[in-house]
Amino acid sequence: MDLSAVSEELAEIEGQINDLFRALSNGFQKLEKIKDASRQSRQLEELTDKMRDCKSLIKDFDREVKSLESGNDASTNRMLNDRRQSMVKELNSYVALKKKYSSNLASNNKRVDLFDGPTAEDHMEENVLLASNMTNQELVNKGNSMMDDTDQAIERGKKIVLETINVGTDTSAALKAQTDQMSRVVNELDSIHFSLKKASKLVKEIGRQVATDKCIMAFLFLIVIGVIAIIIVKIVNPNNKDIRGIPGLAPPAMNRRLLWNHY
Repeated sequence: MDLSAVSEELAEIEGQINDLFRALSNGFQKLEKIKDASRQSRQLEELTDKMRDCKSLIKDFDREVKSLESGNDASTNRMLNDRRQSMVKELNSYVALKKKYSSNLASNNKRVDLFDGPTAEDHMEENVLLASNMTNQELVNKGNSMMDDTDQAIERGKKIVLETINVGTDTSAALKAQTDQMSRVVNELDSIHFSLKKASKLVKEIGRQVATDKCIMAFLFLIVIGVIAIIIVKIVNPNNKDIRGIPGLAPPAMNRRLLWNHY
């Protein structure tokens, strides 16, 4: 059935999609003959751009079909849905080819192809294409499943937040206890430092007193030695006039003659 009878815009979109499919087919055939890695990479980039354009056109085709769905009969809507699914399948086949060549190119040249890893935009577009192939009940079930996954993720996030808060509280309490302990240690160190200064001053005072006492004792010892020396000299040489008498010391006894009675 010619789509121009249903909608001129649908026919134009289908023509653009078919042109892109032919370009993709020719491009992959050309890619098989290219041996140079850099040329293969450039060819893959061009094919990837064409596939993205094709995805965009298929989404436009799907939106146009849905906008005309209420005005078409059941057979026409079924035919349009079949054509849309056929376009999606053909595009998916080219996507699989692109991934195959990208993987081979990366393994042969030890470098990652820029378009090999799916981006967020690729995921979104693929999800749109997959959703277009689902029935309403499948879409509802898929939506419920995604909501359940989201709820579980939120609950896990809440648990992580609560655990983080608890860890933060425990850490804060531990830091406060350590701060108090450090303050007590500092105060004790200050007290010890003050006690050491006081003890050092006391030791110095005691040292000065001991030195003074030693001087006095040495002086008294010298005096006693001097007195003893004078006494010894007086006893040994009593006629020495150079040495004065010591007060309180009796003079030496004079030579006396003993009188003997002669009978």
